[in-house]
Amino acid sequence: MTDEETIARERIERLQSMAREAVREGRDERAREYVRRARRIAERHRLRLPRDFSHSICRSCDTFLVPGNNARVRTQSGHVVVTCDCGEQARYPYA
Repeated sequence: MTDEETIARERIERLQSMAREAVREGRDERAREYVRRARRIAERHRLRLPRDFSHSICRSCDTFLVPGNNARVRTQSGHVVVTCDCGEQARYPYA
């Protein structure tokens, strides 16, 4: 792994924690900007977002999802279905 990739991964992790903290404080628009910036860094460096981060963001509106706050989580026939307030659904197998 090159130095640029290492720095990019560190920045993505930092943006994830900042987005989580912003949602906790009620600053949803700020959290959305952090998510957009992390996705942009991952695209630029051709990296995947960490699984726990990618499963906690909405792909359509870039919201950092918090179950019970702005997301609904249900289990359905071997999958976890996460529904954002915007109506977008994401399905993940049990892991």
